[in-house]
Formats: sequence, structure tokens, C-alpha cells
Amino acid sequence: MQRFLALSRSTHGVLDIAMPGFAALLWLGRFPSWPVLALSLLAAVAGYTAIYALNDIMGVRDDAEKVAGGLTPGYAVEASALRYPIAQKIISMKGALAWFGFWMAVSIVCIWFLNPRILLILAAAVLLEIVYVRLFKVTWWRTFISGLVKSAGPVAAVYAVIEQPHWPWLLLMLAWLMLWEIGGQNILADWNDIEEDQRVGGRTIPLVFGLPLAGRAVVVLLAGVVALSLLLPMMSPLALGWPYAVAALAAGGVLLLWPALRLARTLDGRQAARLFDYSSLYPLAMLAVITVFVLA
Repeated sequence: MQRFLALSRSTHGVLDIAMPGFAALLWLGRFPSWPVLALSLLAAVAGYTAIYALNDIMGVRDDAEKVAGGLTPGYAVEASALRYPIAQKIISMKGALAWFGFWMAVSIVCIWFLNPRILLILAAAVLLEIVYVRLFKVTWWRTFISGLVKSAGPVAAVYAVIEQPHWPWLLLMLAWLMLWEIGGQNILADWNDIEEDQRVGGRTIPLVFGLPLAGRAVVVLLAGVVALSLLLPMMSPLALGWPYAVAALAAGGVLLLWPALRLARTLDGRQAARLFDYSSLYPLAMLAVITVFVLA
């Protein structure tokens, strides 16, 4: 089982699920009914598990090239000796497809009972993930696709609890999510894999623009995350006020901005990995903040 959990980056996936939880509580202002909560949680777990597995299934050729040249020891939250399990032949392609198919089916069934329109979001996430993987050696612009894929879960969570969400607010949340994914996840993951990616001809932001510019981009993007987080109360029925602003600034400052500035100053790969780990905790911190207001 451990190898299949590695295929789906289970540790990272569990942390990611906090972001849909935050989005649902922010928009609804209370906990949903127990059936909706249970179905939403199962749909999120299944969806993230399937999409992360799809990444390795579609990227097996590029991953095999990386494995053939030797892997740099990983030091971020999603790195382990079981990275690229299909390429390392720890899992067969048939087994990986079965794993993906099972969890995708679970997600589809749950979504059908929640809100069938969310199936369109799931389908878009699958297609965008395939495009993202295919563009690995083509263009660095694929990082924006990564932002859309990671945003699919929280957007789906909004539609699970709100029948007709206000589009301008939804776009604002989407911008916030994309800035976090690109600046706090995608660029840093590519930073972690820079040696392997360079060897196989990958086109990532750290490789195309160099580490100094990548570091500055991370600071700017994460500063945007913190700034936009202060506007999120507009989409909530909760009276969040200044206590939310203080909590959001604290979470963003400690988990995003401070380590981002340190990375831009040092350009040290270990600092990139540390920021990746801190940024992975950001959804959990924001979920904790909104939960306090809901309970209060």
C-alpha cells in the first residue's frame, strides 16, 4: 500500500484537502450537514488521490529518463525514496491505472450526489493535468495550468455548498489559489528537481529564467497571496473583521513571506524545500482560522 500512497503523494494530498475545506466554510459560513460533509470529504480525498496518480501515469516517460540518470535525494514534503514509482518499476502501469480508476470512480459517485455540475470541474482538472504533464519539455507556461488544476478542488467545494456562487468573488478566490500554487508549490517543486529536469530537457521557471529571478518571482507571488487573502471575507456571510485580517497576515507572514524572502536572499535549495513544506501547511492554517470563526 505504501507504494500506491507514494504514487498519489498521500502526505501532500492530505494537506491539500484543507484548502477545499477552507473554501467551503468561507463561503457557507457554517458547517454543512453531515451527509454533505462526509460526501465532500470522500470526494476530495478520492479526487486528489486520482489526479496525483494521473501525473505519474502520464509522465512516466519523462520520469523514466530522470530515474535512469539517478535521482537527487529529496527533501521536501512530497519527496521520498518511492518517487516516480511507475518509472522505478515499483508499480506496474496496469496497477497504477487500476488505482487511478478506482479513486476516480469514487470521486465521480460522490460528486454525483453532491452536485452533478461539479463533474465538469473534475473533467477539466483531468484534462488540464494531462496537458500540464505533456508540456514539461515544451514551455514554462505550463505552471499556470498547474495553478488551475490545484484550484479545481476548492472551486468544486464552493459548488458543493453554494448553488449559485457569485462569479467575481469566485474569480478572486481563483486568483488567490493560483498565486499560492505557482509561487508556493510549483516553482519550488521544480527547484527541488532542477538537476533531473535540466538533464532531461525540462522547461521550468528555475531552468528557463535562472534561480535569482525565480526567487524574486516567488516573493512577488506569495506577497500577492497574502494581499488577496485580506479580500476573501467579501465572499463570506461571516463577520470576520480585523481578527481574521490579523490571523491571515500572521499565517501568510510566517508560512509564506518570511521563508520566501530568505530563499530569494540565499537561493539555497534547502530553503526552497523548506518554503515548499511551510507553504504546504498554509491551507491547514487557513482552515484552522476559518474554523475558529465558524465555531465562534
